[in-house]
Amino acid sequence: MSKKLLKNPAFLLICTAIIALVPTLDPRIKESVIEAAVDATSPRSMALSEHWTVVSVADGDTITVRQGNERKKIRFCGIDAPETKHGKAPGQPFGNEAREKLRSLVALAKNQVIIIPVETDRYGRTVAEVMASVSGEWGLEMSFQEEMLKSGMAYYYKQYASKCPNHDAFAKGEEIAIAPPYNKPVNKIDYAAVCDRPLARLLS
Repeated sequence: MSKKLLKNPAFLLICTAIIALVPTLDPRIKESVIEAAVDATSPRSMALSEHWTVVSVADGDTITVRQGNERKKIRFCGIDAPETKHGKAPGQPFGNEAREKLRSLVALAKNQVIIIPVETDRYGRTVAEVMASVSGEWGLEMSFQEEMLKSGMAYYYKQYASKCPNHDAFAKGEEIAIAPPYNKPVNKIDYAAVCDRPLARLLS
């Protein structure tokens, strides 16, 4: 499909309208329509699906998912969480806490997630927004990125967030975390001291 068509507002509007009608369709047709519409606007390495299952959580911004015999490592788009210990590499402050927070969100979603792929990083991981169909305070959908940010267990990764469809919502999520009385764990530490790359606004 040509890049010109992908940038055509009318074409994108039609795709959005089709997806909006999906809830009224037969379940067997629903999955086909979602995958066909999103496949036209997303990286072809991974189509949007309601049936990816989380099999492991590496840290606060990385998970592994499975669909049948296929596995994908997913790096959350637009956020960065403290690293956990990997081999001889020491973990960062609140790395374990961030991982446990993400695990709790995955459990809430019953390990079923929706993947919105953005790109592939230099490590071969699919960089994506990750959501889940849940109810309660989130309404119909929960954004894992937003929840990690609002809980203070991750930072808004501003320099790489522009490609994320909901980057504005992510920025607002961090604003909630760093609002007085600054009671979110990760946002209390000097993250720059334990990271090798610039991140979002930090608290002293």
